[in-house]
Amino acid sequence: MSLSGSMNTAVSGLQAQASKLSTVGDNVANSDTTGYKRVQTAFSSLVVGSAGSGSYNSGGVQSTTIQTISQAGSYQSTTSGTDLAIQGSGYFVVQDLTGNIFLTRAGDFTADKNGHLVNSAGYTLMGYSYANGVPASVINGFEGLVPVKVKDDTLSATATTLGTLKGNLNSNTKAIATGAKTPADNNAASVYSYKSSVVAYDTLGNANQYDIYYTKTDDNTWDVDVFRTSEATASTNFPYTNGSLGHTTLNFNPSNGKVTSGGSLSFTDGSLNPTQTITLDMTSMTQLGADNASTGTVNGNKASSSASVAVDTNGNIVATYGDGTTSSLYKVAMATVASPDNLKSITGTAYQVTADAGTVVVGFANTGSFGKINAKTLESSNVDLASELTNMIQSQRSYSANSKVFQTASDMMDTLIGLKR
Repeated sequence: MSLSGSMNTAVSGLQAQASKLSTVGDNVANSDTTGYKRVQTAFSSLVVGSAGSGSYNSGGVQSTTIQTISQAGSYQSTTSGTDLAIQGSGYFVVQDLTGNIFLTRAGDFTADKNGHLVNSAGYTLMGYSYANGVPASVINGFEGLVPVKVKDDTLSATATTLGTLKGNLNSNTKAIATGAKTPADNNAASVYSYKSSVVAYDTLGNANQYDIYYTKTDDNTWDVDVFRTSEATASTNFPYTNGSLGHTTLNFNPSNGKVTSGGSLSFTDGSLNPTQTITLDMTSMTQLGADNASTGTVNGNKASSSASVAVDTNGNIVATYGDGTTSSLYKVAMATVASPDNLKSITGTAYQVTADAGTVVVGFANTGSFGKINAKTLESSNVDLASELTNMIQSQRSYSANSKVFQTASDMMDTLIGLKR
């Protein structure tokens, strides 16, 4: 190898170690950055010469930076309900001010002046809205995602569409006599076995109460009818102005008391404008030898501003209103790619999907390969300061050694020039 080749080799070593020292500096500087992923420097030999000659004119080293995006950091508890961390695989989907979509693990979100959840780097969290029912993800793209908004100074109301009723119907109750008037007849003489009520909300946030009558007509068979409470006749209840709004027949398994059919009851209130249809899920009702009892929940809320929001491990963002009612607002989207370490890093601890990273897959927490979302938690950087300081010392020594090689080759070159003179 010539002296000039030795100098070139030393220069490549200096450049490689300078690159390593740069990545070490970045790692140390971001050791406290939420969601930051350290960068490693890898070295490989570099040989320049004639192909197949078995000899070379000069050699050296080249450096390559390797990301560790797929390696999780440690987790820290916080007091903010909108601080989010992903335990397991997946990345939050975020958007910048110009609408570009990126991925990140930095979940230090807070509500901005418009009520949107934005992290410290200025990226807005994206999710699917519950406005049109239970959301479904678009598995191979970002269509349908909207900025998550958790605060609104204006009043809002959500109409009830779904409800769940749970409880027990006493198996020892005697069936109504054959030929007797039942609630379905809406007659002043109608008789029934058990009654409960539920409150639902219309599109303006008005509360409307509905009476639910359970009538045992045979062994393991109960008729269920729904009426609007405000339409009842004073003292006798029956008849109701518009009669039964919905009807179903619950059939129970005699061996375990569980519902076998008729567990879904849909009723329509035509007295409202617009007309409102509500579906009650009664599949969890039982028929056991215990007192009649009923509990239930419905979606929707009265006209109110949200007082607080909470995020569960499935990524559901639920608002609690001033009157104590709750409503699901959004479902946080998660995304991943086949090769996360080939994502392109951008400013703000975020990543851009590239061809080398693979096709993006969008889904929800706790489904498929996606991890769960922990609220009041942040993922720290995956930087180990002790390792980085050790790498810094090693890099400094290697840099110094390469500089010695360069200096020695330079001195030898000077000697040769002096001999010629």
